[in-house]
Amino acid sequence: MPEASEPTARSRVLHRAGRAWFGIALWKRILAALVLGAAVGIAWGEGATSIGWIGELFVRLIRMLVVPLVFLTIASGVAALADPKRLGSIGVKTLGMYVLTTALAVTTGLVVATLIAPGLGASFADAVPRAVAPPKDTARMFMEIVPDNPIGAMASGQTLSVIFFAVLVGAGVIAAGEGAEPVRRLLAGGSEVMLKIVGFVMETAPFGVFALIAVVMGTSGPASFLAVLKLGLCVVVGSAFVTLVIHGGIVVRLLAWLPPLPFFRGIADAIMVGFSTSSSSATLPVAIRVAERNLGVSPPVASTVLPLGATIGMDGAAMYVAMLTLFAAQAFGVQLSLADYLVIAATTTIVAMGVAPVPSGSLFVLAAVLAAIGITPEQTAIVVGFILPFDRILDMIRTVPNVTSDLSIATAVARWEGEMDVGAYNSRDDV
Repeated sequence: MPEASEPTARSRVLHRAGRAWFGIALWKRILAALVLGAAVGIAWGEGATSIGWIGELFVRLIRMLVVPLVFLTIASGVAALADPKRLGSIGVKTLGMYVLTTALAVTTGLVVATLIAPGLGASFADAVPRAVAPPKDTARMFMEIVPDNPIGAMASGQTLSVIFFAVLVGAGVIAAGEGAEPVRRLLAGGSEVMLKIVGFVMETAPFGVFALIAVVMGTSGPASFLAVLKLGLCVVVGSAFVTLVIHGGIVVRLLAWLPPLPFFRGIADAIMVGFSTSSSSATLPVAIRVAERNLGVSPPVASTVLPLGATIGMDGAAMYVAMLTLFAAQAFGVQLSLADYLVIAATTTIVAMGVAPVPSGSLFVLAAVLAAIGITPEQTAIVVGFILPFDRILDMIRTVPNVTSDLSIATAVARWEGEMDVGAYNSRDDV
């Protein structure tokens, strides 16, 4: 009898442990893993790289979902609108909002960098120049949105091309009418399946976040961050202002007429994943999930706005590029006029929409903005070489406003279009 009861007792303990684990809100588990991972990374140092495979596996799981999720959610969302005019209304409002918030983020970056002046006294003595590829031609970038081969675009992860094709498929379903009803149901069912898979993957997030943060802290560490302390202060202050004031105060409170607190509570999972992965693209599956489940945004709006936002909604990157531009100008002693500030603002707003949604993607468009104020390619290479060793920590911070930009705009557009469950949104007050 003791032998028979032992497995039962063990199973009860495991059952209780499982209930206790899953009884804790996911964002709290991720936050605890983030704090614990930072502590372990600082204590373990370079040895933390031995668990880096756990974080890499988590990121690969999320990236695996991005392309099929984008295609299925957008195609099913457009098909569900039933009226092409609704798609146009949502698209115009979404693009207008992204231009507005990006311009405000750039302005924030310029103001904060002017006040704190991170480039004054900066020394590039130990910087190893890193050449940056010339920026893509803007006309060519827009041309390549139309894919030669939709399947090839999916295989290579060309998100804008996938979005374009998915919109066409959804519009085709609308135009085909009743004859395409089976396709509409297939797309809707596929979207639901992908979101369920996202839920499965998200249960591994605490372990992935723990490993990612441990590796970053073990290899970069807070001590190395001192070299760019003033620039880091700019990023922290600017990101907090963009996230809380522009996204929470202006977009959610003033434009969507909603209280900001339930918004930030509802998107905590997406913020944690964005912070730990430094990638807006990797955060997309989680963003769609929290928008629908926690914020009450309807699937047609969430599946239309968020994939587009993960590609062009780069408020954190726009703010950072503006800061780096002033950092470089201050470090090299370039005097800027009011006209130069306007050029920086306009150029950054445009190129930020072409930032790749991957870690350190901002640095690859920096050359275009610096060239506009007379910074040479050689000087740009020195700036990038100086920043790159510390950029991962800065990237984690500035990814947060990228994520909150997408979700706040999705919330506002859903509110304006009457595609939002306000009761579900306000229920986050009780969490």
